[in-house]
Amino acid sequence: MNWFVRRHELNVERGGVLMGIVNVTPDSFSDGGRFYALEEALGHAEELERQGAVILDIGGESTRPGAAEVSADEEVARVLPVVRELRKRSEAVISVDTRHAAVAAAVLEAGADVINDISGLSDPGMAELCAEARCGVVVMHMQGRPETMQDAPAYGDVLEEVRRYFEERYDFLLGKGLLPEQVCWDPGIGFGKTLDHNLTLLSNMDQLHVAGRPVLLGLSRKRMLGAILGGTDSGREPLSTAVMTVWGHLHGAQIHRIHDVEESARALRLVQAAEPFVR
Repeated sequence: MNWFVRRHELNVERGGVLMGIVNVTPDSFSDGGRFYALEEALGHAEELERQGAVILDIGGESTRPGAAEVSADEEVARVLPVVRELRKRSEAVISVDTRHAAVAAAVLEAGADVINDISGLSDPGMAELCAEARCGVVVMHMQGRPETMQDAPAYGDVLEEVRRYFEERYDFLLGKGLLPEQVCWDPGIGFGKTLDHNLTLLSNMDQLHVAGRPVLLGLSRKRMLGAILGGTDSGREPLSTAVMTVWGHLHGAQIHRIHDVEESARALRLVQAAEPFVR
């Protein structure tokens, strides 16, 4: 199973591919403001790569529950300098977390390899842009919008509804000229879902490989971890993310979007060493 990401062709068959998170926002739910300045963001990206991140995901808009939308101009001002400078310094796969076609156009011109879109490439022109650039795309499922998505999420069968959404988006994307190999799915843990919805998806990632495409899991520092452990802060430590990252890996996720790369990289390395001996 290969994922075409513009300048790279990633073999994700074995899984355990880590995407390190670099937020250049003043209001991210996890590290808002810490890496807002250019040099801090670049230093953090380089450290994540050293720890084992194959992909670096740059985000200029917080999409935490209740977050207000940021204008495309403001988002470009935040992420474009980071992408430009990082492209000069690193051969890592550069992803940009955006739902705006104008932002995608700017960062692809600057050398980005992946567009990670929580809206599933729904902005007019986004799909055509990604088709022309032959970049990788991460297509996420979200019920509602970030401002309201956690108000009262409801599904008849969350697994079936997410699968159906991916099937619909796949047909849409191929109709816009994307290649199957460009596509990666993200079930959107915490995006318009209750704890039970999240756990259902997390435990059945192997059923979400629509059209044989890889699945990305993003649960790093999510509120669901704190809900399970009995406190918001208790879900933010690297161990919680590492444990559930391994669980997702064992149940079908190939790519993992992580804040604390080192701990999850070590955990996955241990598990992958044992996997060839399973009878």
